[in-house]
Formats: sequence, structure tokens, C-alpha cells
Amino acid sequence: MSTRPRLIVTRPAKEAQAWVADLRGLGFDALALPLITICPMTEITALTEAWQGLASFDAVMFVSGNAVSHFFDQRPGALSNPFAHAGAAPRAWVTGPASRSALLACGVPTGAIDCPSSDSGQFDSEALWRLVRHRVVPGYRVLVVRGRAERAEPSPQGVGRDWFAQQIEAAGGSVTFVVAYERRAPAWDHAQREWVARAACDGSVWIFSSAEALGYLAQCAPQQSWAQSRAIATHPRIAEAARKAGFGRVQESRPLLPEVVASIESNT
Repeated sequence: MSTRPRLIVTRPAKEAQAWVADLRGLGFDALALPLITICPMTEITALTEAWQGLASFDAVMFVSGNAVSHFFDQRPGALSNPFAHAGAAPRAWVTGPASRSALLACGVPTGAIDCPSSDSGQFDSEALWRLVRHRVVPGYRVLVVRGRAERAEPSPQGVGRDWFAQQIEAAGGSVTFVVAYERRAPAWDHAQREWVARAACDGSVWIFSSAEALGYLAQCAPQQSWAQSRAIATHPRIAEAARKAGFGRVQESRPLLPEVVASIESNT
């Protein structure tokens, strides 16, 4: 019987620890190596204004679970939760089950949430658009809650893929962006850099849920070869980024624990 490989979970710290706990519960040697550090915004004026004007929007699209949690962290104490009653505007839109769980934890009822079903081929903007496009008519207003990248030019609109916003605008709707958090590169010391160098060639399996995380990995270890490394990527775009980064073996999987485990074990 072949030995299970060590797994390296590269999600931001909070999500990575949850994945590591689940993987260890299944008998894997799993470690967290967050490649994106999530930081709250120090200037929250725009977030406060977004909350105060939330009733004017027909829907709020959250790009991630971090977008959900950091947005709700800044809800003014005197302001009631506008999502509290199913069927009331605005709708809450997310692309996957983790973000849906984050909404539920923040008190958003199931009936107010639009999220691709568990049997969707992918959990991404395209899948969400297929689900909600019938709602978007001329004049429909959508607030997009997302983050900004440390290495990008500062912008009140944040940084992210704009495909979804383009679909809304093409259908006659309008989009407003608000930045709820900042993504930063990890800060490694010499010992961590040496550990990463060993993990690049010792048979470990790297689990990636973000193409931006791969960019930060290249930034932090610019001379490292990944030719001997194996990666599990939770979306085709992330898999393409892993191949461009030089990973020798790249497999795709939806970002669901049983499917990631199946991908890991398929070549173990």
C-alpha cells in the first residue's frame, strides 16, 4: 500500500486551519501554509456608507467568505440587518458553499441567498450568473463586496475579476464596488523559506484555491523550481496558473473536501 503524501493547504489562515483539521481527521498529514494574509481595512468610511445605503441595492454580491465576514464586521451597531427577512431586498449572492455558510453565520436567511447548487460543475462567477441573470433588468443595482491586493495600485473599487460586473452592465444593471479587506503576501523568515524549498521536492501535495496565492508564492520564492511538485487546484483558472508557475503535476478538483481528497488519492 502506498503512503499518503503530506498535504499543504495554502488558503488564508482561518480557512486553512479548518481544512487542516478536517484532513487530519481523515488521517492525512496536513499542514497550513497561508499564501495570502487577510487584513481588515483601516479606513472604513466607504464600508459604513455602503451599509447605510444598502437598502438602495437590489443585490449584494460577495466574492468570498472573507468578503462576507469583513463586510459584516463593519455593520454599524444601530443598523438593523437588511437581509434578516427572506424575500426582502437586497438579495445576497455568493459563488460557493463556503461563502454561503459565512452568510448564514452572519444571520442571512437561506431564502435571501442565491448560490450555485452543490451539483454545479464549478463554483464561480459564471455559475452564479446563470442562476441570477433572470433577475437583472435595466436599472437593477448590485453592490459587489471584494478585497484589494497589496501589490496592486490603490483603488476604491478593489481588485478582482470584473467578468461578473460586465454581465450585469451588459444586461442594463449598474454595479458599485466596495472594498472590505486587503490581501497581502505572507511574511516568511529564513527557516520558513528553507522549509518551503524542501516541501517543493519531498512529495508533498500543494492545495491551491487562488491564482493570486500562486503569484505570492512566486514572489516569496522567486528562484524555486516546482518541477517535482504536485498541485491540486480548485478551478481551471487556478490550475492554469499552477502550470505557468512550473508545477510538474497539476490536477483539478472542485473546492469540496470529498472531491479534493478523491483527487489526492487518485494518484497516491
